[in-house]
Amino acid sequence: MAYSTSLPPALVSQGIGRATNLAGGLWIYLSADVHTDVDAADYFSNGAALGMKVGDVMFVVETDNSYALSIHVVTAVTAGGAATVGARITS
Repeated sequence: MAYSTSLPPALVSQGIGRATNLAGGLWIYLSADVHTDVDAADYFSNGAALGMKVGDVMFVVETDNSYALSIHVVTAVTAGGAATVGARITS
Protein backbone atom coordinates (compact mmCIF):
# COMPACT_ATOMS: atom_id res chain seq x y z
CA MET A 1 0.00 0.00 0.00
CA ALA A 2 0.98 3.63 -0.13
CA TYR A 3 0.64 6.58 2.19
CA SER A 4 -2.52 8.63 1.73
CA THR A 5 -2.54 12.29 2.73
CA SER A 6 -6.23 11.88 3.54
CA LEU A 7 -5.24 9.59 6.48
CA PRO A 8 -2.23 11.39 8.00
CA PRO A 9 -0.55 10.68 11.32
CA ALA A 10 -1.83 12.70 14.27
CA LEU A 11 0.35 14.91 16.47
CA VAL A 12 -0.26 13.84 20.07
CA SER A 13 2.21 16.15 21.85
CA GLN A 14 4.39 19.01 20.65
CA GLY A 15 7.17 18.57 23.18
CA ILE A 16 5.88 20.79 25.98
CA GLY A 17 8.40 23.23 27.38
CA ARG A 18 10.57 23.31 24.27
CA ALA A 19 10.77 25.83 21.47
CA THR A 20 8.31 24.93 18.72
CA ASN A 21 11.06 24.77 16.08
CA LEU A 22 12.79 21.91 17.92
CA ALA A 23 12.04 18.20 17.69
CA GLY A 24 10.27 16.42 20.47
CA GLY A 25 6.84 15.86 19.02
CA LEU A 26 4.98 12.60 19.52
CA TRP A 27 2.88 11.22 16.65
CA ILE A 28 0.55 8.26 16.16
CA TYR A 29 -0.17 6.70 12.79
CA LEU A 30 -2.72 3.97 12.07
CA SER A 31 -2.17 2.15 8.78
CA ALA A 32 -2.59 -1.16 7.03
CA ASP A 33 1.02 -0.72 5.84
CA VAL A 34 3.66 -2.82 7.59
CA HIS A 35 6.45 -1.00 9.44
CA THR A 36 8.96 -1.75 6.67
CA ASP A 37 6.75 0.17 4.22
CA VAL A 38 6.45 3.10 6.63
CA ASP A 39 10.27 3.18 6.89
CA ALA A 40 10.61 3.89 3.16
CA ALA A 41 12.37 7.12 2.22
CA ASP A 42 9.97 10.06 1.90
CA TYR A 43 6.98 7.87 2.88
CA PHE A 44 5.16 10.79 4.49
CA SER A 45 4.93 13.01 1.42
CA ASN A 46 3.43 15.91 3.40
CA GLY A 47 5.49 15.50 6.57
CA ALA A 48 6.74 19.09 6.66
CA ALA A 49 3.23 20.46 6.11
CA LEU A 50 2.03 18.35 9.04
CA GLY A 51 4.83 19.78 11.21
CA MET A 52 7.13 16.77 11.45
CA LYS A 53 10.68 17.49 12.56
CA VAL A 54 13.81 15.36 12.68
CA GLY A 55 13.89 13.68 16.09
CA ASP A 56 10.12 13.46 16.53
CA VAL A 57 8.86 10.06 17.70
CA MET A 58 6.06 8.18 15.97
CA PHE A 59 4.02 5.20 17.14
CA VAL A 60 2.80 3.21 14.14
CA VAL A 61 -0.07 0.77 14.63
CA GLU A 62 -0.51 -1.81 11.84
CA THR A 63 -4.25 -2.19 11.53
CA ASP A 64 -3.95 -5.18 9.17
CA ASN A 65 -1.51 -7.15 11.33
CA SER A 66 -3.14 -7.81 14.69
CA TYR A 67 -2.50 -4.20 15.68
CA ALA A 68 1.25 -4.63 15.89
CA LEU A 69 3.04 -1.57 17.26
CA SER A 70 6.34 -0.13 16.10
CA ILE A 71 8.16 2.96 17.33
CA HIS A 72 9.96 5.18 14.82
CA VAL A 73 11.98 8.38 14.81
CA VAL A 74 11.76 11.03 12.08
CA THR A 75 15.20 10.88 10.47
CA ALA A 76 14.76 13.35 7.61
CA VAL A 77 12.45 16.05 6.31
CA THR A 78 13.29 17.09 2.75
CA ALA A 79 13.18 20.55 1.21
CA GLY A 80 10.26 19.23 -0.85
CA GLY A 81 8.34 18.50 2.35
CA ALA A 82 8.53 14.70 2.59
CA ALA A 83 9.47 13.01 5.86
CA THR A 84 11.31 9.73 6.46
CA VAL A 85 11.09 7.66 9.65
CA GLY A 86 13.41 4.92 10.82
CA ALA A 87 15.09 3.36 13.85
CA ARG A 88 12.09 1.22 14.65
CA ILE A 89 11.35 -0.93 17.68
CA THR A 90 8.59 -3.45 17.09
CA SER A 91 6.44 -5.63 19.28
